[in-house]
Amino acid sequence: MPGGGSPSGGDLDRIEALARELLAAGQGNGAGAAVAGELLERVARLRERWREQAQILDRINESIITLDLDGYITGWNHGAERLFGYAAAEVIGRHILFLYADPEDDDASFQDVFLEHGGREMEVRRRRKSGEIFWASLQLSLVRDVEGDPTGVIGYLSDITERIASQEALRLHARIFEHSDEGILITDAEERIVSVNRAFSRITGYTAEEATGQTPRLLRSGQHGPSFYEEVWRRIEVEGRWQGEIQDQRKDGEIYPTWVSISAVRNVEGMITHYFSIFSDITERKRAEERIHYLAYYDALTELPNRALFFKLVDQALIEARRNRQHGALLFIDLNRFKPINDTLGHSVGDRLLQQIGQRLRETLRTEDVVARLGGDEFVVALFDIARRDHAGIVAQKLLAALDPVFVIDNHELTVGAAIGISVYPQDGFDTETLLRLADIAMYRAKQTDEDGYAFYSHEMNQRALDRLKIENGLRHAIARNELLLHYQPKVDIASGRIVGAEALVRWRHPERGMVAPGDFVPVAEETGLIVQVSAWVLEAAVRQARAWQQAGLAPIKMAINLSARDFSSALPERVDRVLLAHGLAPEWLELEITESMLMHSTERVIDMMDDLAQRGVTLSLDDFGTGYSSLSYLKRFPINTLKIDRSFVVNIPGDVSDCAIAGAIASMAKQLGHKVIAEGVETVQQLSFLKRLGCDEFQGYLFSPPVAAEEFAAMLRQDQRLAPQVLA
Repeated sequence: MPGGGSPSGGDLDRIEALARELLAAGQGNGAGAAVAGELLERVARLRERWREQAQILDRINESIITLDLDGYITGWNHGAERLFGYAAAEVIGRHILFLYADPEDDDASFQDVFLEHGGREMEVRRRRKSGEIFWASLQLSLVRDVEGDPTGVIGYLSDITERIASQEALRLHARIFEHSDEGILITDAEERIVSVNRAFSRITGYTAEEATGQTPRLLRSGQHGPSFYEEVWRRIEVEGRWQGEIQDQRKDGEIYPTWVSISAVRNVEGMITHYFSIFSDITERKRAEERIHYLAYYDALTELPNRALFFKLVDQALIEARRNRQHGALLFIDLNRFKPINDTLGHSVGDRLLQQIGQRLRETLRTEDVVARLGGDEFVVALFDIARRDHAGIVAQKLLAALDPVFVIDNHELTVGAAIGISVYPQDGFDTETLLRLADIAMYRAKQTDEDGYAFYSHEMNQRALDRLKIENGLRHAIARNELLLHYQPKVDIASGRIVGAEALVRWRHPERGMVAPGDFVPVAEETGLIVQVSAWVLEAAVRQARAWQQAGLAPIKMAINLSARDFSSALPERVDRVLLAHGLAPEWLELEITESMLMHSTERVIDMMDDLAQRGVTLSLDDFGTGYSSLSYLKRFPINTLKIDRSFVVNIPGDVSDCAIAGAIASMAKQLGHKVIAEGVETVQQLSFLKRLGCDEFQGYLFSPPVAAEEFAAMLRQDQRLAPQVLA
């Protein structure tokens, strides 16, 4: 149409109808027929143009719909058919609302928008023929006539469902990232942090600004070595991810456990572009696990191991004992006099009493030993790697002694005791259940005496324990009852055959058993600590005797006494001083004998004490040399005057080549160090002759005299008893 836009389909129909009327009315009128013909030709050209445009629109992939201003569909291309599933014949002439997903949306207002702005672009929800609802991007444009008035609408639609879904997924992921209870951090390929969430800041204490640009090393606690992190990164490189427990450190320095998952992110070429880590603070979970473990394996009242943990620990210890051929023991403890206390004063007092009992038992034992509460007033102790089987009896006595002092609870002074049954591995059994059952049986045997005490399951061990207990109890009273005495063995100068000294040896005259051999009571004294009292008595008695012999006009001799490792305390030098001063004996007439095994413990402390004693004039002798493990580098530092060759190296000389070599080496070394040499246990002339050739200075032994009482020794001194010249030859 001249000077205007293209007419609509309805306009063409009206023009064509008008032209045909003119043509029919102006059959004889040439001018009218010409006008009508021109109109019909123009209508035909326009219709052809419309067909061409329709074909073009059909070839466009986008969906194009045309509407009149009332919203009725006037055009529908193939793209629209593909998008909605409707053919053009099904939709032309229908109102656009039937395609809406939400019919309540009223688009009537869009006419005003178009009139004001000439178009509109929006995201809408539409419905396909199948009923499926989808998101579409809609662009609307107005069609105007030649006068510029709107005559219709063209709509361009494209399916953006996937884009909307992706955007929604991104929004969802962002919300999850930000609101997750787990800490999340993302790094670039160089491990620099590029993003963290709120939980990261809450858990670590670092804000996003503080963390960004740093590396995750910011959180390292120092609890893991380089090899740990090398393995983590090796797994990530090989498998793409790693997860496990890590000890991290918060900003305030607190170390806490985390469960961490680290993954690598790769691009389409397979190159790593980012790493992301998701972690959670598992402090509470670990505490809960520890609490569950505690409830499962510990007695809630006494906090001692319960039966389950006890069996587990002993089973493991027995495996080790079997492998290393060690001894062990179980002690079944049943309290005496607990039930009346619990029934009379109530369970609250009874519970606190059990707690105190458990504490005393624990404090009495070594760190490696185990004490457990089986329930009620029953406890059990496991002794691992004991040196001798009867040591279990020593521990039982200590446990009974620990219960002797009264317990004070709510102003009540309470006394309890116990019956203890002992079973020994491997003599009595090889597994925990058997050993516990036999210890229980032994406990009932101990309980039958109606007194606090202990019993071994084995009759032999039980008898030995009873004998040992009798020795210990008797020894505790022996000093007060004046049952101890000294015998003296002469020390003889090899060159002259004269007595030059005496070794004081303790003896025990038991009122019922007679003379008790030193080998029976000295080890008991050592194990129980009574040896300190015995040594103090020996020192006092020996110094007193030496001074008495001098006052009686006998030739002065050096008095030697043996010291125990337990005697070596800081008070020893002052104690020796007091005794010498009390009896008026010069220090040079006292000799203290120590064993070389004593030198291996607290060496510097022992050297200091020995130096102190030597400076006071007391002579020091190293007894039983060659039987211990002394270092020659230590030996040269000790202020020792004499080395004693142990009797075990003397008994077989000169017949045994090895003993001869050892004795010779000791004598030679002693001479090089400037020490005197004395040999013990000399019984034959052949032994003495060999030792004399080695250069020994003195000897002790039955060849001259066994240990004798003080009166007999004094008689030897008065008579100036000597070895016969032919023996010395």
